[in-house]
Amino acid sequence: MLHTSRRRMRAALLAAASAALIAATLPSPEPLGIGDRLFPQLGNPGYDVLEYDISLAYEGRNDRPLEAVTKIDAWSTRGLDRVNLDFTHGTVRSVTVNDTPADFATAGEDLVIDPPANIPAGSRMQITVAHTSDPRGSKDAGGWVRTGDGLVMANQADAAHRVFPSNDHPSDKAYFTFRVTAPPDITVVANGRRVARAWTDKQASWVYRTGHPMATELAQVSIGRSAVIERQGPHGLPLRDVVPAADRELLEPWLKKTPGQLIWMEEKVGRYPFETYGVLIADAETGFELETQTLSLFERALFTSGAFPEWYVDSIMVHELAHQWFGNSVSPRTWSDLWLNEGHATWYEALYAEEKANQPLETRMRRAYEYSDAWRAAGGPPAAPAAAAPGKKLSIFRPVVYDGSALVLYALRQEIGESAFERLQRTWVQEHQDATATTEDFTQLASSIAERDLSMFFQAWLYGNQTPPMPGHPDWRSQAVEDGKGGAAKDTRR
Repeated sequence: MLHTSRRRMRAALLAAASAALIAATLPSPEPLGIGDRLFPQLGNPGYDVLEYDISLAYEGRNDRPLEAVTKIDAWSTRGLDRVNLDFTHGTVRSVTVNDTPADFATAGEDLVIDPPANIPAGSRMQITVAHTSDPRGSKDAGGWVRTGDGLVMANQADAAHRVFPSNDHPSDKAYFTFRVTAPPDITVVANGRRVARAWTDKQASWVYRTGHPMATELAQVSIGRSAVIERQGPHGLPLRDVVPAADRELLEPWLKKTPGQLIWMEEKVGRYPFETYGVLIADAETGFELETQTLSLFERALFTSGAFPEWYVDSIMVHELAHQWFGNSVSPRTWSDLWLNEGHATWYEALYAEEKANQPLETRMRRAYEYSDAWRAAGGPPAAPAAAAPGKKLSIFRPVVYDGSALVLYALRQEIGESAFERLQRTWVQEHQDATATTEDFTQLASSIAERDLSMFFQAWLYGNQTPPMPGHPDWRSQAVEDGKGGAAKDTRR
């Protein structure tokens, strides 16, 4: 026994020494990022995610962490001895890479994985993370939003990794499958189409799958005592709206507007780009609405408080619908390209209000011009926005990326003419469908369609600290406003 014990002790000491030498040669885990100008630590280099498969177990309480498993199918774009995922606000139980257990550590808001063997460039890798997904915490941080009867997601701009491990940057779009178990009296709806549903006396299971790639910030899972209202949109498009069950009749006058709004948008820019659409009305005070893919999120009070005129609520519905083309189907390559999302959505919001409610577009654009210099001073020019204030990541959503960027589109239409402008809009969403695009892509396409070089025009309008003269309106003047907000009404858009 003594001899055996000594041999075991020697082997253990040798193993410990060997492990220490190996550890000494490896750098400490550190958070990485892809260098986005506004969110430098967001996203991770070295791989391209193809698909997420996310399982969530909801036990009937929205104040407790959900047990979860996230499976990531990806291609390596370079050799990897470590893999970083964006993930925070949850507990990691275990990690496997290609079905083999892997060591892991946390660093900043990254989960750093040591695969059991290096990942060669150009190879497939499958990562499985067992973890919790915690809905508790400040609602201002994003991720899960606790509603009166369950949960919804609000992951913009950089909060999807508070819900599930991911490459949390819009430049890496992927397909998604959601598998959710919940008590049988709970309804679950997620992005895409439902592909499976089953019940027992104690539990229901739901499976949803997207038919098109999606940015992580657009992920949506609604869990609650909800009614799902189904109808058809143009050319038989399946529509499903998700509302608190008690509010089904109250909200129907708003819900039935969606088919007509879809027809209007298709007349402007072409066929709706996804497999389904609908609105998700949550019993929660979010302070914003959000264009989650195929299922736009709205707060209940927008429709029930009476604080806004009907035409304004209609136009906000169109704003989120327009995002399905501008921002969702065509996603920004970087967060500095945000103006392409919000400027276009605001443009169609304003155009709808003009055509359907006699709210003149020119009047709104002239008012935006008056405040444009102040907006630029407060938040930077449209295509080079200032970084978010410390602890206030949502502060990138400033007036300059909404009406200030719609103003750029108005100036462009004035510059190249209505026919060329409409052709540009349609061509943009067709050429970049299901992909990402940059400001430079847009400006080059505009020059091509206008058949002349517009680089000087865009340099001034997108990057200038002062607003250029408005084509066709030499009398318009911009006025300084101290707070940089231009006296705008409450802005609930995202």
